[in-house]
Amino acid sequence: MSKKKKKYYTVWKGHHTGVFDSWDDCKAQIKDFEGAQYKSFATFEAAKTALKGNYKDYIGKSKKFVSELTHEQLKKIGQPNNNSICVDAAVSGNPGKMEYRGVDTQTKKQLFIQGPFEEGTNNIGEFLAIVHGLALLKNKGSKRILYTDSRTAMSWVKKKSCNTKLKRTESNKPLFDLVDRAETWLKTHTYTTVVVKWETKAWGEIPADFGRK
Repeated sequence: MSKKKKKYYTVWKGHHTGVFDSWDDCKAQIKDFEGAQYKSFATFEAAKTALKGNYKDYIGKSKKFVSELTHEQLKKIGQPNNNSICVDAAVSGNPGKMEYRGVDTQTKKQLFIQGPFEEGTNNIGEFLAIVHGLALLKNKGSKRILYTDSRTAMSWVKKKSCNTKLKRTESNKPLFDLVDRAETWLKTHTYTTVVVKWETKAWGEIPADFGRK
């Protein structure tokens, strides 16, 4: 069994800022902190350098991806369509603070971002991100496709229902209000946007990835 690689965590905004050498220490700084900003790095030096910079300059950035698939498999999958947008979600804990966003696939320019929401899950975030993306593309009259790396969220969108088992509470009411709006939008609107599964094993992390863990 291969040894898990050590990571270092930069916290730009949290109860305490700085570089932390464990996920548990990082999590303690961002838990229940509104608008927390953090990301993992492979070395202490990289994390320390990032701390002196701007969070937005590092979000979603990672080392060059090298696929482990065979040449034949990669050829069969092909390359991603750059005439598209990508969506993704991130959550700290399960449930925990959740946010989602959408970016231009080619330029990685952020098109929208929502959150953080209290007591959310990754699947809910992925679902909301897709619906947000669909509404955006419809409003713009765009023919671009939409990529997501969540098959679960794709199935929920297809069924026009967020099939989460998460219970509604006072803390996550704003989140579920958004879920209700998303479900209503799906049931009252039509769209021609094609929702496609992002091939992570072939292409690496989806461009909308928050790049934190």
